[in-house]
Formats: sequence, structure tokens, C-alpha cells
Amino acid sequence: MEEIRLNKYLSEMGICSRREADRLIESGKVLVDQKPALMGMKIHEGQMVVCDGKPVGGIEKGQKEPGNLRPKPVLLAVNKPKGVVCTTSKNDRAMNIVEMVRYPERVYPVGRLDKDSEGLIFLTNQGDLVNRIMRGANNHEKEYVVQVGKPVTKEFARKMEAGVWLEDLNVTTKPCKVQITGRQEFHITLTQGLNRQIRRMCEALGYDVRSLRRIRIMNVHLGNLKTGTFRKVTAQEYKVLTEQLETGRG
Repeated sequence: MEEIRLNKYLSEMGICSRREADRLIESGKVLVDQKPALMGMKIHEGQMVVCDGKPVGGIEKGQKEPGNLRPKPVLLAVNKPKGVVCTTSKNDRAMNIVEMVRYPERVYPVGRLDKDSEGLIFLTNQGDLVNRIMRGANNHEKEYVVQVGKPVTKEFARKMEAGVWLEDLNVTTKPCKVQITGRQEFHITLTQGLNRQIRRMCEALGYDVRSLRRIRIMNVHLGNLKTGTFRKVTAQEYKVLTEQLETGRG
């Protein structure tokens, strides 16, 4: 086997994303041949890898070769409830999305949905898929239903669509789509993923968000999936999603 970067190997083995792998390596939770791993290091056939106290890959069956026994691909659509976090760190004592789902294989979230928000999020064991989605996050549509504390006006919708200056981030948001769907409710479709973006946009225009629910990521819709439950992304959904990733659409 050719040498492979340790973070890529952990990602391909379904342990975590490359970014999370770097965090684990930096915190000393990854061992290679019983020694703490180093940032940026590469591994090769015959080396033993342990992540957060658990053997990785073929080691679990008495083998040492990195790259063996890669897990079967998993992609789940989850309806995250409010109050559940999407990080797997222990800094927040709230239940995280992986603990809530309790899937029998190791999976981790693609991106984040903040603690106070609910709705659609992906869980997967495919590191390459995570990297492809996150790399192109600024081109992929994500749709939300938002309820606010006062009537939604056409002027508010126009300003949201045109882009809102966020002083604390020193950025103007990209143009987006807004549809008024109720007296105090609207749908918004973003192709951008700034931290707490919709809440910041609303606040900048004098509105407070009462509830925020993501109902679509690219071609995958939340539909009638009950809060706190999950389903496997269908073969057709997966086919279209990967096609969109390849062409830069969605």
C-alpha cells in the first residue's frame, strides 16, 4: 500500500472528517505504532493505528494493514430536534446528534445545525463525501423555514434576498431566495454557510428568530420525517447528490 496521510486514512475508514481527525491528532488521541501521531504524518502498510482508544480498520480483526476493511458507505438523513448539538466534542453537555441516533456503525455529521435550530442534517461514515460537500458548501442550496417575532414585510424579504451586512463578521451575505409563507413566516434558500447566518441576518434587520428548521439540503428533502428520527438516503437521492457535487450544481 502506498503511503497515505493519517487524517485521510481516518476519514476513509469512517472514523471522522479530516478536520476532526486533525483535531484528534493534535489532542493526542491518535496513536500510530503505540506512539502519539504527529500532524501531517503519513502511514503505510504494517503500521497500527488507534483512535480515541479504539483500533482502526483491519487491526480489529488482527490485521495491521491500513486501508483494509473499509466500512460499507452510509448516508443518513436525520431530523435533528432543537437542543441537540452537532459537534462530537464534550464541551457542550447537551446530547449530540450521534448519541441521539445511536446508529450501529460509526457515523458523524456533515456540517452543523446550531443547537437552537432543528431539521435536516446528514450523518455519514464517508470522509470523502464530507470533504466534497464542505468544499462546495458555498454553491449548494440549503432551504429553511423561519418564524420570526413580528410580521414579515416585502421590504424585509427584499433586503434579505439582496444580501445583509453582518458587522460582527465583517461580511455581506450572498444573494439568496426568500418566499413569504405566513404572517410571521418565510422560506429562505441559501448557498452560503456562515455561522448562525439566518439568525444574524434577521437580527441585523431588526427581527428575532422564534424557530428555524432546515427542510432541504441540495436534492434531499426532510419531508415527513419525524423529529428525532432518521432514514437512509435513497439510492436515487444519492445518485443525484453525487452528480450535483461533480458538476457544482445543487
